Amino acid sequence: MKVLNLGPDPSLAYRPDLPTQEGKAKSEFRNYEGGDLFERVFNTYKLMHKHQTLDFVKRKHKEWSGCTHSRMTVMDALERLDLLVDESDPDVDFPNSFHAYQTAEGIRREHPDKDWFQLVGLIHDIGKIMALWGEPQWAVVGDTYPVGCRFQNSIVFRDSTFVDNPDEKNATLNTECGIYERQCGLDNVLMSWGHDEYLYQVMKFNKCPIPEEGLYIIRFHSFYPWHTHANYMHLCNDKDLSMLPWVKEFNKFDLYTKSSDMPDVQQLKPYYQSLIDKYCPGILHW
Repeated sequence: MKVLNLGPDPSLAYRPDLPTQEGKAKSEFRNYEGGDLFERVFNTYKLMHKHQTLDFVKRKHKEWSGCTHSRMTVMDALERLDLLVDESDPDVDFPNSFHAYQTAEGIRREHPDKDWFQLVGLIHDIGKIMALWGEPQWAVVGDTYPVGCRFQNSIVFRDSTFVDNPDEKNATLNTECGIYERQCGLDNVLMSWGHDEYLYQVMKFNKCPIPEEGLYIIRFHSFYPWHTHANYMHLCNDKDLSMLPWVKEFNKFDLYTKSSDMPDVQQLKPYYQSLIDKYCPGILHW
């Protein structure tokens, strides 16, 4: 697939006037210092940061990347997220399936001509279906970050949750690059295991013709230390830098459309089914 060098329309990207729901200020999103859901969120990240080692991630790639766990349509997978509440999310306490439509509709309003981008908004989280098949949420949800090199300070709860991770005590893995080379490209970096990488592998395995920009968003949309805090830039190559504006553009819809105002899923479903039929039709291997 051809990689576009141009980012999203600069007249739309990073608009400060993008409305948020229910009058919530942008600074109120991703609050990891308090709130009603703090204990649930902290415990999820504590387990993640203890157990997500380089060896663990390698095992999960072998276990899941072959897509041998189930066969179903994308809409079936999306509807199963009615059963999942993301325990790492400090902003919402409702099923993940509603967030999918909120994100997609936000993108459709500002990017009506980019149906692939709307589809990515709809499906970006359906890799979380792993949690319904037995994976603990700490191996499915939450922000992602590279393993195999030093954990950077912008990782959520960095100061208090890595103390029991064996990689933290491994001198080889605690340099800036660790096992990687500078500018090796994020394609060659192992990220903490989760729904981003899993869905990317599903889309690639099933040869879904989503543009490279869309696949890249799916794979790295939870990599907040990179796309929001500018860490790990030393591992990036030209492709990563050309894709970064798309990930940033996606992030504003992924984050700021979260609201307890639920979309009318039944009304929206026919339109989004048409996008699924175009880009990832039929029964897929998962």
